[in-house]
Amino acid sequence: MAEPGTVHAELDREADKARAKAARGSTIRTGGIVVGLAVLVVVVNALTHGHFLTPGNLTNVLRQITYNAILAVGQTFVIITAGIDLSVGSLIELTGVVMATFANAMPFGGFFLIVATLIVGLAVGCAAGIVNAIPVVRLNLPPFITTLAMMLMARGLAFKLSHGQPVPLKSDAFNNIGTGYLMSGLLGHIGLPGIPIAVLWMLAIVVVFGIVLARTRFGRYVYAIGGNEEAARLAGINVPLTKTLVYVISGGCAAVAGMLLMARFSSGSPQTGIGSELQSIAAVVVGGTSLMGGRGVIVGTFFGALLIGVLNNVMDLINIESYTQEIVLGAVIVLAVVLDELRKRYLSA
Repeated sequence: MAEPGTVHAELDREADKARAKAARGSTIRTGGIVVGLAVLVVVVNALTHGHFLTPGNLTNVLRQITYNAILAVGQTFVIITAGIDLSVGSLIELTGVVMATFANAMPFGGFFLIVATLIVGLAVGCAAGIVNAIPVVRLNLPPFITTLAMMLMARGLAFKLSHGQPVPLKSDAFNNIGTGYLMSGLLGHIGLPGIPIAVLWMLAIVVVFGIVLARTRFGRYVYAIGGNEEAARLAGINVPLTKTLVYVISGGCAAVAGMLLMARFSSGSPQTGIGSELQSIAAVVVGGTSLMGGRGVIVGTFFGALLIGVLNNVMDLINIESYTQEIVLGAVIVLAVVLDELRKRYLSA
């Protein structure tokens, strides 16, 4: 009988192969996104007579993509395992309402209120992730159905708890997180208002989970499950646990986005996250993650969210109405999927 250490070493080697294969394709796709984004920025800046590349507008773009990028990070883990999470938009609403209600009930404020409120929000979001995962890993139900059910339940709970109205925050402890800037004085000399604190939260999540996915054993297992779940199971990977954790990560990311939106608008609203689940899926797909599972990187998802944010900002600058914007976004998603399929057919080794 093989020694446990030998088994784990072999398991890690197999998982590394799956991750390396995924990384090669993801690098190509991410490079394509970056090139496309650079071309788009140059063209758009010319069309808007230089109004796009102003410091204030660039800061605004980063702030706008913050919430979608955070959601899309969690969604990336789920989609790499060949799943999907339709509940994240509703979880923004539910966690926002719960956190606002909790914060209003606490007798203390300041940093401790922020930490306690975030812990409550994460508990709700992660618990919802576990509920999403149980039917998937235990009953083999399609993630589309289970997360759709959670989407409806979470939105209904958010409306019920808030009586259909936003829950205003009584404390001003969250103001700096939602609308504050760092280094305002220093960056003000070059025309920048500063670095939005919410953007720093986004960057921290992108970096941390990018490392988790690319450099840890857990990340290797996520790729292995998405590449071939049965083979991963036979290789000894704890598939139920790994898949449960990816939904927990997705729910946790939704809770963080919910707190940042609550802080920005000084209230927890049962309507804040409507449509966010589709935006996050779009960012993941445009960022090069395969809906069939097994391929994708967090940095690609970030650039996907950035590309969508730039497109939305540009269409606002040139006064394109919202319905046309949705048509353009849909076309971009289809184009991204088609280009990825062409790459697989004609460029893959």
